[in-house]
Amino acid sequence: MDFFYMLFPVSGVQTYVFIPPLVAFVLSFFTSMGGVSGAFLLLPFQMSYLNFTSPAVSSTNFLYNIVAIPSGVYQYIKDGRMAWPLTMIVIAGTLPGVFLGYYFRIMYLPDPRVFKLFVGCVLLYIGVRLLYEFSGRGSSGQSTALEEKFSQQSAQMKHSGHSKVASGLPTEAVVRTLSVSMKKVEYEFWGEIFSFSTPAMFLLALAVGVIGGTYGIGGGAIIAPFCVAIFKLPVYTVAGAALLGTFLTSIAGIVFYTLVPIKDGVATSPDWLLGFLFGIGGFAGMYLGARAQKYMPQKYIKLMLGALIVYVSASYIVQFFR
Repeated sequence: MDFFYMLFPVSGVQTYVFIPPLVAFVLSFFTSMGGVSGAFLLLPFQMSYLNFTSPAVSSTNFLYNIVAIPSGVYQYIKDGRMAWPLTMIVIAGTLPGVFLGYYFRIMYLPDPRVFKLFVGCVLLYIGVRLLYEFSGRGSSGQSTALEEKFSQQSAQMKHSGHSKVASGLPTEAVVRTLSVSMKKVEYEFWGEIFSFSTPAMFLLALAVGVIGGTYGIGGGAIIAPFCVAIFKLPVYTVAGAALLGTFLTSIAGIVFYTLVPIKDGVATSPDWLLGFLFGIGGFAGMYLGARAQKYMPQKYIKLMLGALIVYVSASYIVQFFR
């Protein structure tokens, strides 16, 4: 086994070569169903278990996103579950937000504990709302209708003799754009109509970009639960848009961290080998997770997403009091 044990010179990490891709595979398989890359979970793993604590850990996370996300996005596009108007608005907001976030990090937030506390409280509210919706009490009419259709589809497939694995979204469950304007976007998914305010979604994406640029996270962990809990959009149509937004945000982020260090003499460029190893595992995990999403009831994806967001919010809040 010592043959597989290696030192990563850039980060100083010493671990078995199969550990990074294995951890990334497991995390990304589950998180990609909810439109989250899993990078925010890799961060504490790298810091706590691999002892990678320099600012370069953030850019390594961005590198993981860049390598891992395309497979999941490809699968969502192939299955027709990419809401393109939502995707374009998310991209239009997050990219300038990253520039602002990085600027704020350099100029005004050298120790952004207070702002992080605020973000943690907001995320806690979103996470609790998602968990509340899992109980069925806070779900919208369209969400409830989708969940009922999913249950009926599963029951019919099982009754007709198909295997349990075959039950899930039918081939006709694809996103169809109905209207796009500066005020409102409306689309259909599996016979249900969903809509959201264009300016509100843009402002959300902008805020997510600022937070992502400030803290070195892609933003999917924030925008996906917001879309599901606040805008009442189905997670099946949100995941692809959130991942693609995270992918583009990560490209901008890694450029900043590589070319414009936060402090002179402090290494902020990624550990390229470690990041690629994480990315390889994430690439496989996201592809399989995106394929598996259509077999997963939406309420269980909400439960997973809510639990992850509560975890993130708790870590943000706790760091303020340490």
